[in-house]
Amino acid sequence: MMEKAFLDSFRDPKIAGPLAEKLKRTKLQRPLTIMHVCGTHEHSIARAGIRSLMPEGLRLVAGPGCPVCVCPAKDIDLAIEASRRDNVIFATFGDMFRVPATETSLEEMKAEGSDIRVVYSPLDAVRMARENADREVIFMAVGFETTAGPIAASLQGDPPDNFSIIPSLRLIPPALKFLLDQGVGSTDSFILPGHVSTVLGRDGYLFLESEYGVPGVIAGFEPVDILRAIDELISQANSGPPYRVVNLYQRAVSDGGNKKAREIISASFVESDALWRGIGTIPRSGLKLCPTFEHLDAVTRFDIRPTRASIDVRPGCLCHRVILGDVEPEDCPLFGSDCTPRSPYGPCMVSSEGTCRARYQYRPVGN
Repeated sequence: MMEKAFLDSFRDPKIAGPLAEKLKRTKLQRPLTIMHVCGTHEHSIARAGIRSLMPEGLRLVAGPGCPVCVCPAKDIDLAIEASRRDNVIFATFGDMFRVPATETSLEEMKAEGSDIRVVYSPLDAVRMARENADREVIFMAVGFETTAGPIAASLQGDPPDNFSIIPSLRLIPPALKFLLDQGVGSTDSFILPGHVSTVLGRDGYLFLESEYGVPGVIAGFEPVDILRAIDELISQANSGPPYRVVNLYQRAVSDGGNKKAREIISASFVESDALWRGIGTIPRSGLKLCPTFEHLDAVTRFDIRPTRASIDVRPGCLCHRVILGDVEPEDCPLFGSDCTPRSPYGPCMVSSEGTCRARYQYRPVGN
């Protein structure tokens, strides 16, 4: 077990302070854009005011690292339609509850009388199905690799016949490849997601080195973690190629990652082309149920279809550009006025992992 003093050191001002001063004094050889792809990183960066510590010429942007934000409206529309069915209990993670879809949200459907319940684990939904054998329980299976493991385990655990899921799982490496192939945001390097990396390990990102010649750093979530990651990426940029993927989160992430988790995911799902909200279809970036578990797909089992064409990007919303690192949340005219955590207009304002939500929560006093 790690000692508390060791863990506390990653938020120690006596360590973070000199790191921040070093970064401020650093001279860049060229303008640099660093993208992170993790909602928890954005939350930590905004809370600690890390962007104010960056050297001149460095832009630190948020990418598509919030699973709630990239969940397409079509999948939520399917969830809403499922919740309308008679004799259905619809289970969802709390972050999905208020995400706006094409016409409404799960929160509004609950207010209208649908039986929608928040769960903290897919196993909670399975237990709910066992306790309500006379009703269908449908679970909204949303997330990245980190969530895919527990969801796969729930499928492998012989769930009851009245349990099924709406699959809406996404994979991080294909999204990174998509961003680099498109040149969106002119990203020079990545702070790689700590949670997902516990599953993928450093080995899961070696394509950044071999195929793209782009550096990346796996980082934890404390201020010292993030400052060290930025320092490493600046050092690599100033030194020039060859660039490397570096694991600075070794207290939680190994090079090989979690092989058992990857195996159980592979035994339950197969990769598929997938739609990302406001971005479009990214090849092989999603997970659909493998043939063994196809009978647990609620969309097929109950022939669920949206009542109208889905709308990913609502008029005036810039969430799709925020998650590409193309604009900052504050550039959106709706930010903080027509779009707030209490009344979110776009998906990035809903979840605690959403970029707009983090920027709003930790905005300067008076803004």
